Amino acid sequence: MGTDDLELNWFLPTNGDGHHLTSSGLPKSGLFPKGERAPTLDYLRQIVRAAELSGFDAIMVPTASGFEDPWLITTVLAQEVQRLKFLVTLRPGVELPAYTLHKAATLQRICGNRLALHVVSGSSRFEQRSLGDFLEHDERYSRTEEFLQLFQSLWAGEGQHHQGKHYRTGHLEQEPPTSPLPQLYFGGASAAAEQVAASQAHVYLMWGEPPAMIAERMQKMRGLAQQAGRDLRFGLRLHVFAAATSKQAWAQVERLIKEIPKDAIDRAQQQLDAYESVGQSRQNELHRGRQPGAQELEVSPNLWAGVGLVRGGAGTALVGSYEEVAARLQEYRQLGVSSFTLSGFPHLEEAIHLGAELLPRLRAARHTGSSEAASN
Repeated sequence: MGTDDLELNWFLPTNGDGHHLTSSGLPKSGLFPKGERAPTLDYLRQIVRAAELSGFDAIMVPTASGFEDPWLITTVLAQEVQRLKFLVTLRPGVELPAYTLHKAATLQRICGNRLALHVVSGSSRFEQRSLGDFLEHDERYSRTEEFLQLFQSLWAGEGQHHQGKHYRTGHLEQEPPTSPLPQLYFGGASAAAEQVAASQAHVYLMWGEPPAMIAERMQKMRGLAQQAGRDLRFGLRLHVFAAATSKQAWAQVERLIKEIPKDAIDRAQQQLDAYESVGQSRQNELHRGRQPGAQELEVSPNLWAGVGLVRGGAGTALVGSYEEVAARLQEYRQLGVSSFTLSGFPHLEEAIHLGAELLPRLRAARHTGSSEAASN
C-alpha cells in the first residue's frame, strides 16, 4: 500500500471469543467460561468470511501462549476468502529466518499474495522462557533486527553465508521467492524496539494512546527512519464500542466493567505489571489510579482505557456514536496513521456491525484524511 492509502483491518480471536472484556486475549481470568466461544475452525471461518464481506482489508492472526498456531490457522482460513489479507504474527525467538522465508513464500503463493507479517519480540521473559528463549529484553530486539535484515536479504536472493551474532546461513538450495515480499509490521515502545522498526519495518504499529502521545511517537519514529534513509507507515491497534448514540455506547462499556470483580482486575494488573514491555507499561499507566468505570477511564475524548484493566496488549477502545468514533479515527488519520487494526466483542457480530455502520463513514472520509495528512 502507498503511504496515503487507508487500511482497515480486523482481529482473529484464536484463543476464544465472546461478549465480555475477558473473552479474548491474555491474561485469562476464567470469569466467563460458560457460554463463551471456543476458537473452533468453524467459528474462525465465520469471522474471516464476515471480515471480508464487511469490507475489511486484512485480519490480524495473533500468537501467544494459549492461542492457536497462526501459520496453521492462516493456511486453512486463507482458502475461505478471496480478497482478505492475513497479517500473520511470528516470533523470531522461535523461528529461523531461512525457514520462515520458506513458509512465508509457500503461503504467499497459495493465498495469492495476501500475506503480511507481524513480527513480535516477546513482551515477557516468563513466556519467552516457557518457549525455550532465554535472551533478555534488548538482546531479543537485537536478534529481531538481524532476523528481519536477513529475512529480507534472503527474499531478495542475497544473504547467503551470513555470519551474524544470532544467525548463520550457508548455501541455500532453493531459489529466492518470485512472489512479493510480505509487508512487515512491527511494534514496540522501547528504544531498542524503535531502532528495529526504523531500520527494518514497513509499518510501525502502536497500541491506542491519546492523539498527542501518538503524534509525539510518530515524530520521533519519522526522525529515526529518516536517519536510516527509510520511510515508515504507521498503524494503530484499537478496540471499538460504537452505537447509534453515544449514550448507548457508554452504557455498554459501563455494563462490561461492572461485571468484573475487583479481585479479577487486581490479579490481571499484577500479571501485566510484571511484563517487560514498555508499550504494556504505557497502556497500564493510562488507567493507573483511576476508578474502574466508564467515564472515569476516558483518557481523551472517546478513548477508554478500561479494556486494559483485564487484557494485555491493546488496552484501549474508542467508545461513542458511529460519528464520534469515525471522527476520532480521522484525527489519528490526520496525524498520518494509515493502518487501523480494530476488534470488538464478539468478533463475529462486531465485524458485521462495524462493517455496516463504521467502515462506510471511514471510507467516505479517506480522501479528506489523505490530503490533510499529506500536508502535515
